[in-house]
Amino acid sequence: MKHRVAILALDHVVPMDMGTVTQVFGSTDGRYELQICTPTAEGVTAEFGMCHIVAPHDLSAIAQADTVVIPGIHGGPPITTGGLAEPVREALLEASGRARLISICTGAFVLAAAGLLDNRPATTHWRHAERFRRLYPRVHLNPEVLFVDDGDVLTSAGVTAGIDLCLHVVRKDHGTEVANYAARRCVAPAWRDGGQAQFIERPVPDPADTTTAPTRAWVQDRLHEPLDLSAMAEHARMSVRTFTRRFREEMGLSPGQWLLNQRVERARHLLEQTDLPVDRVATQSGFGTATAMRQRLHATVGVGPTAYRRTFRSAR
Repeated sequence: MKHRVAILALDHVVPMDMGTVTQVFGSTDGRYELQICTPTAEGVTAEFGMCHIVAPHDLSAIAQADTVVIPGIHGGPPITTGGLAEPVREALLEASGRARLISICTGAFVLAAAGLLDNRPATTHWRHAERFRRLYPRVHLNPEVLFVDDGDVLTSAGVTAGIDLCLHVVRKDHGTEVANYAARRCVAPAWRDGGQAQFIERPVPDPADTTTAPTRAWVQDRLHEPLDLSAMAEHARMSVRTFTRRFREEMGLSPGQWLLNQRVERARHLLEQTDLPVDRVATQSGFGTATAMRQRLHATVGVGPTAYRRTFRSAR
């Protein structure tokens, strides 16, 4: 049987978030059965009152779903007061533990209002982080990541981060090849580095401030070398503490995580574009050993180097 996905549209629903879910899951050649549902037959109003949405299904779709997705909302009790209509709460609580629950952007407010994020890690759009913390102090909110996978409950940041999360779910369900295929159909990157911290509004830096850009370029020419934080800070002529703070402000992630991501990208490029043995790819991308590279690729893209190369060679 196909994996059944119920998309729960509430009042003030964000149409783009709904479209994100249907587009990504719908780009997998029929592996998912998608059903949009609303709490009542009268339907719901989209964000900013731009249109009225009448869905073909009611809350009973949630009871039959393997995955329930809550798109973002721009208004309503979950965002303003922390409240949630009792029928919606009951439907989500019944699904908890049986179905996978996913929220896009401010859809996390709905899961939190139902009590389903208490004492769990989660994220939402960075602009709503402070309001979220005030309303739901029991949730371990991390507003600096694109999405959080906590097993049976997954949450994403705003707007296009919903694409990242949906592709991640497809990758978990059906593997890298299917996820990459869906990404290409959506004209979206299969994987994005960094997190939403790099998009958070900050004061414009003083032009006299030193940037880490020259050091990043220097590192990318030396990924095969045993670089570390001290070496990067020394090249930038900063203390380790200052360099780390400045780097995070500019890139939205730590220097160590950025370096690891660059090595993964170098390894992926070499696996796709060359016939170098896996050991040589590991050396040239800075992992040192094939084992270390294999572990990192498994953690990042879900497959080892040989399977990754085979997938992209067959696709090409």
